Amino acid sequence: MAKTTKRLGKGLGALMAEIPEDDVIEAAPKVSEKKSASVKIKTPVPQELPDGIKADDNGTLWIDPKKLKPNPHQPRQTFSEEALNELADSIREHGVLQPITIEDAGDGMFYIIAGERRTRASLIAGITKVPVQLRKYSEEKKLEIALIENIQRADLNAIEEAQAYYKLMELSGLTQDEVAGRVGKQRSTVANALRLLKLPEDMQNSLMTGQITAGHARAILSVENAANQRTLFGKIVGETLSVRKAEELAKSLNEGRVQKKEKPTDAKKDDRDPDVISIEQQFINALGTKVTLKGNLNTGSVVIDFFSRSDLDRIYDILTK
Repeated sequence: MAKTTKRLGKGLGALMAEIPEDDVIEAAPKVSEKKSASVKIKTPVPQELPDGIKADDNGTLWIDPKKLKPNPHQPRQTFSEEALNELADSIREHGVLQPITIEDAGDGMFYIIAGERRTRASLIAGITKVPVQLRKYSEEKKLEIALIENIQRADLNAIEEAQAYYKLMELSGLTQDEVAGRVGKQRSTVANALRLLKLPEDMQNSLMTGQITAGHARAILSVENAANQRTLFGKIVGETLSVRKAEELAKSLNEGRVQKKEKPTDAKKDDRDPDVISIEQQFINALGTKVTLKGNLNTGSVVIDFFSRSDLDRIYDILTK
């Protein structure tokens, strides 16, 4: 496939404007019944619209949002329920102001190319028809448009964004420089995002759920030894380390040193048995999550925190093995 170096940093509108008019299906405009004596007006032949799509007198296309399904290349996997409800309230009052871009899926349904949040919020609001633009795109373009739309709205978490960059490179054979140009980002931004995909799956999940930040993730990736990466991850989660502390610990691990846990300086000093504290830390290192050991060495309880179903499955696998 021929590579393109055209930059699309101007935004989603510029990208979608590249699509030839022949690829856009709109309702045929009405022609005035009045005819000039000197000019012969040719009545355009209306293009046939797929079942489920209706055109109004202004040529706007409408569809029931229940007939829309997600873009198969939609990079965004998580949607804030609170934000969707707020958008639904706005749609109830003002309607959907920006048409949703769709493509015929060929099975009586239509793919959402751009506007999945609007579609989800419309369903919540109970709206029975939404304005749409009907277009046809290549698989590469579907991903590119969805990626740019989400990036411009800052809707993707770090892993979703990285996965989208990687998939765009796979689909189109683009380099990191070319991908950066397509989405209006610096090459270093794309490169740093792609590095996050080198994290183990459970750490990626922690990044997606907000248990750790991208800064923590980069600190983990800077550690050369996989076992030390796991140790650092456990300390970040178990001790809620700041990014700066995580970077310092990463440097120490690479140099073969392990930083001692700083003694609490506030009023809440940990006056438990040092052996209990040590065992608790070993649990944290082994499980990669926050663990609290309550009681003493003879009796007590162990509380293990998890932050998602996949995180629970990961911990279960470790314990059962």
